[in-house]
Amino acid sequence: MSASAALQIALIDALRASAGVTASLGQRIWDNAPAEASYPYLTLGPAQELDDSAECIDGSECFQQIDIWTQEDGSQLGAKQICGAVKKALHGVDLALSGGFTLVLIEVDSLRVVGDPDEKIAHGIVNVRALIDEGG
Repeated sequence: MSASAALQIALIDALRASAGVTASLGQRIWDNAPAEASYPYLTLGPAQELDDSAECIDGSECFQQIDIWTQEDGSQLGAKQICGAVKKALHGVDLALSGGFTLVLIEVDSLRVVGDPDEKIAHGIVNVRALIDEGG
C-alpha cells in the first residue's frame, strides 16, 4: 500500500464520521460517485505523492483534492458551507493510517468554488496536504 492510499482511506473514514460534513452530505462521500448520485455529494479528485525522505526517515508528502458538488441553481453558498465543514473535519486532526503509516501533519491548504459547464452546479475544491512517516 502507498502512503497516498492509506491517506485516502483515512480521509473518507474521517469525512463520513464528521457530523458537520454528514449534516449536508449524509453518506454521499465517495472515491468516485455512482452514476445515480444525488446532490450534494463529495468525491476525491487528483492526488499526488512525493518522496519526503531524509536521513533516518522514510516519508511522503501527499496532496489530495477533495471535490464537492452541489446543485442549487448555480448558487455557490452550499458548496462554500460544505468546503468549510470539510476543512473543520480535516485540518490539523490526528488521523489513524493503515498499512504501517503514521500521519505527521495534515492541513487544508486552500478552499475554492468554481462554476461548472452545467450552470446549475457549483464545484467546491478543498486541497489537503499531509506529511506521512512510512516507518510506522
